Amino acid sequence: MAMFCFQCQEAAGGKGCTKVGVCGKTADLANLQDLMVYTVKGISELGVKADEIGYEVPGLDRFIINSLFMTITNVNFDKERFLAQIKEGLKLREELRKALEEKGVDLSNLKDAATFSVNSDDDIVYKANNDKERVGVLATKDEDIRSLRELITYGIKGMAAYLEHADNLGYSNPEIVKFMRKALAATLDDSLTVEDLINLTMETGKYGVEAMALLDKANTSTYGNPEITEVEIGVRNNPAILVSGHDLKDLEELLEQTKGTGVDVYTHGEMLPAHYYPAFKKYDHFVGNYGNAWWKQREEFEKFNGPILFTTNCIVPPKESYADRVYTTGSTGYPGFKHIPDREDGKAKDFSEIIEHAKRLPAPTQIETGKIVGGFAHAQVFALADKIVEAVKSGAIRKFFVMAGCDGRMKQRNYYTEFAKALPKDTVILTAGCAKYKYNKLNLGDINGIPRVLDAGQCNDSYSLALIALKLKEIFELEDINELPIAYNIAWYEQKAVIVLLALLYLGVKNIHLGPTLPAFLSPNVAKVLVEQFGIGTISNVEDDIKMFMGETAEA
Repeated sequence: MAMFCFQCQEAAGGKGCTKVGVCGKTADLANLQDLMVYTVKGISELGVKADEIGYEVPGLDRFIINSLFMTITNVNFDKERFLAQIKEGLKLREELRKALEEKGVDLSNLKDAATFSVNSDDDIVYKANNDKERVGVLATKDEDIRSLRELITYGIKGMAAYLEHADNLGYSNPEIVKFMRKALAATLDDSLTVEDLINLTMETGKYGVEAMALLDKANTSTYGNPEITEVEIGVRNNPAILVSGHDLKDLEELLEQTKGTGVDVYTHGEMLPAHYYPAFKKYDHFVGNYGNAWWKQREEFEKFNGPILFTTNCIVPPKESYADRVYTTGSTGYPGFKHIPDREDGKAKDFSEIIEHAKRLPAPTQIETGKIVGGFAHAQVFALADKIVEAVKSGAIRKFFVMAGCDGRMKQRNYYTEFAKALPKDTVILTAGCAKYKYNKLNLGDINGIPRVLDAGQCNDSYSLALIALKLKEIFELEDINELPIAYNIAWYEQKAVIVLLALLYLGVKNIHLGPTLPAFLSPNVAKVLVEQFGIGTISNVEDDIKMFMGETAEA
């Protein structure tokens, strides 16, 4: 059975996975995910028509968001969940179609994605595996059109992740989801030119900014503005639960339900920034952060000893030694993992099973000691603005380096550790996302009391870094954000990084360097456009790159 997937940075050979995903997904799962996206595109074609007449479908927005989130790299490996989700989508699609027909809406000339029919799980599997001329990524024959369609789709997947977290906290923006429907439907439209799709890509960036702003508002309104915080990386001698992913609502409900139980809670990976929010500091059993970036989980989860809860990606196929201790919730899933159902009727999720499981297991094995510092989101940095501006004006800080994004398994990513070590002592790193694990435990010192690594938070908190740049532009009374002493050397891995990139491009940021490789889904011509219009570049080696970023000429 064949597949084709090139949505993440680790795409095999820098071209695409064709037999099994580097992430661990099988060909039949990859094809089901393609059909899931295809189904959402068909629903979106009908949804656009509904939006045009002001007809609202209850649950449609949430379905689209959740379905797309499920297809992000390392989120969900459970085929049964995709079969159920596709069936739910087709039921929703038919209800929408009938409602539009009753309202006299012209439904002629609909695409196959909006009309295909299946009657069983076997039919779904057959469609996914045998109709790739319409369903799969390679259905688009023109490589430039394909490249832009996928760039838009991956950006919207990333957007969906941020919207789901905001929605879980009671914050939504229907206009963003309307755009998502418009954009997804457009990826089915063969009349659109390369230029049309480039314009749509930039519009995706615009709504990406709005999605991140919405999530920032949801997080800070609910939990307060992140503040400078020291986070423990050692352990205590109590049974414990390790929480991975990004969803703060899940963490809050777990912390409430573990109060007084004798069970501690630790963060892992992208959940680390939860410690920066004031609202979480009241929990004395919220101990600290355990481990490092997502790709080290197979060795670190084994040593944690207690149960692990995935609220979002990134799941790595587990070792048998700890597989029975892993739980999923929300959009995540993996065959054999226990799944904690969604909230009902405004009630909290029920975490009693994982809590009781934790009580029966030993305390975590200590793998590190010490503390790491974070909490430099926009409000905290604005509070330090005078100090930072003075450091820039005096020459104490010569340059800022935005090193946000993702970490990953490739040895090439050691470049980012070496780059951070080699940066001149009068430079400061601004980071967000799990890329920080390449350098957040290095002792890089400070400049006049300002740490040389300023961690804003999760990947979605790259929005904070954009706000910081815009604020500095205002303070220094500059015409162009690119006149600031800020360089962008960003590592990427999956689709949430794609929407961050598109958002930065929309905000006018140029000369962003992406690594360790450029996306496989960028055709040569599309890559050329990004290079010529936005100065997108890649990495080479630490010494030459630092000279280039610092405006020095590399020696011949």
